[in-house]
Amino acid sequence: MGGFIAELAGRLCELILPIKYDIFIGNTSSSIALCTLSSIDLLLEVSRSDLMSSIAVAGRLLSENKGIDALVRHVIADKRIRCMVLAGKDSKGHLAGQSLLALWLNGVDDEGRIIGSMGKDAVLTLSKDEVEEFRTQISTMIDMRGIRDVEIIRKFILASTC
Repeated sequence: MGGFIAELAGRLCELILPIKYDIFIGNTSSSIALCTLSSIDLLLEVSRSDLMSSIAVAGRLLSENKGIDALVRHVIADKRIRCMVLAGKDSKGHLAGQSLLALWLNGVDDEGRIIGSMGKDAVLTLSKDEVEEFRTQISTMIDMRGIRDVEIIRKFILASTC
């Protein structure tokens, strides 16, 4: 029953607050993915900036379950992505950024729950193999949660060893 209610709430949110922007493709030679978490305005600003020439992809992450499932599947399908930068505002309650960081650091338990996540419903549908592939593929996770200034993010990425 809880799954049905969560699914219904998710569909209702899509109707009330449709979010058009999921992902922007940048430099196909880059190994860096930028996740702006729930900061859609930051994502749009990044998409129009010269930072896109330094990163492979920029996208958002709103939920600690379906959102992480989709992000991980995208990353493991694109073997060039080795570095992930988390920036922007983490979503209240869901804590998708904190949950993604916990996934990378700790993995999942036997029920698919992200070990160490503080999110409300941090249970993934990913297989343990997919989770381990993601954890291995991403060699560096840069935690800039809370930072919404494109120039600060750009300078940090350009100075990083990613």
